[in-house]
Amino acid sequence: MALPLSKPARRRLSGPARRRLRVLGFLSPWLIGFSVFFLYPLIATVYFSFMHYNQIKEPTFVGLRNWRYVFEQMPLFGPALWNTLWLVVVMVALRVVFGLSLGLLVTKIKSGVGFFRTAFYLPYLAPPVAATVAFVFLLNPGTGPVNEILSRVGIDAPTWFNDPTWAKPSLVMLSLWGIGDLMVIFMAALLDVPKEQYEAAELDGAGAWAKFRYVTWPSITPIVMFAVVTGVVQTMQYYTQALVAGKIASGVSIGPGSVIQPGYPDHSTLTVPQLVYSMGFQNFNTGAACVLSLVLFAIAMAVTMLLMRKRSGLLSAED
Repeated sequence: MALPLSKPARRRLSGPARRRLRVLGFLSPWLIGFSVFFLYPLIATVYFSFMHYNQIKEPTFVGLRNWRYVFEQMPLFGPALWNTLWLVVVMVALRVVFGLSLGLLVTKIKSGVGFFRTAFYLPYLAPPVAATVAFVFLLNPGTGPVNEILSRVGIDAPTWFNDPTWAKPSLVMLSLWGIGDLMVIFMAALLDVPKEQYEAAELDGAGAWAKFRYVTWPSITPIVMFAVVTGVVQTMQYYTQALVAGKIASGVSIGPGSVIQPGYPDHSTLTVPQLVYSMGFQNFNTGAACVLSLVLFAIAMAVTMLLMRKRSGLLSAED
């Protein structure tokens, strides 16, 4: 026969301890997901960055050899890092400006809003690989319709993805073509701005620019910061579009067992995520791939913290 719990035991299961258990119970799905999909991979990446591991034999400790190899002996690390940072600065800035501009345009249109909203959003729904293939064919220097139109009007068209100078701007154009996600986010933010503030600004004689500067912009600043931070994180992981565009533009057929060398033309589209894949799954140098991943993670964290700190400083100044 089970004995009833004593009063001290009942007191131990109540109060703050019971509330903590309840909170942990609600947090357990997130804690399990965070541990399995983020914390454990991060710890494993740090561990393998100090190991020589080719995914076949047992890993052996090599100290800082992988780190010295990446920073001192890997010739493609510099171009890959430069291309990634270039895309982060240029692509994120233009996407935010372009998305905000489209959001302002759609919210100001009086008729046909549904058509324009759908037309601007549809390209975002295209799969990344299919969209990239279509975009490369449109910009094909020999048979693409874009170059044919430019040549008919007397413009000397570039070779786009086949030119190291124009390859990264072509990727930026591809990202601007699929700007529908940011357009919808900015539309929601713009429609949420109180109309009373616009009316008060008009009574004070404010023009279009003054209303945007002193009414619209302060209201949508958190959304702009969200777009910038998420854009930085996504662009730091830029992989599919650059790889597919380089391989299609190079004209090299990809068959079973073929090894893809990313970065065409002349490593101008090579990004750090592509280099991670190449080192880890083509050269089987897991240690160097883990070092590259940690460098990418550290840069993304530093940029995100800098942006969030700047945002906090702006809020403090406004208060």
